[in-house]
Amino acid sequence: MFTGARTNFAMGRDYPLFRKLGNWREKGSTPANSLLLQGAITLVLIGAAALTARDGFDAMVAYTAPVFWTFFLLTGVTLFILRIKNPAESGFKVPFYPVIPLIFCAMCAFMLWKAIDYVFNPHYGPKFGSLVLAGLLVMAAGIPMYWLARRNR
Repeated sequence: MFTGARTNFAMGRDYPLFRKLGNWREKGSTPANSLLLQGAITLVLIGAAALTARDGFDAMVAYTAPVFWTFFLLTGVTLFILRIKNPAESGFKVPFYPVIPLIFCAMCAFMLWKAIDYVFNPHYGPKFGSLVLAGLLVMAAGIPMYWLARRNR
């Protein structure tokens, strides 16, 4: 929750469309608006899991795991893209590049596949396919939001 709030805070500083999220509260030294938004998102996820499944924890894992592994995979792929586009501007060293990032991307891809397989494979327990699709749709909704914010920047 804290990482998400700080990410939202940085987005609010960088993009005028999300300016309200970029406010910093001196008392407590926190990104207050971003924490409130992240808390609301967390409550919605918990509520969705509680309303749609008998076992809310399994539903929450099924709902969020594919999204997390997609983001981790995209983060690893981004390293390769940035190294190709701007080799002179890479601001940090990666030990054993490209072996370690390739292993990281392969493991993320495997975990993403297993997270999706868990939801749709009939040999596992209760299914939460609609929750996973909802999570992926929410994640995909970020793409037009990004382009809109980038255009207004």
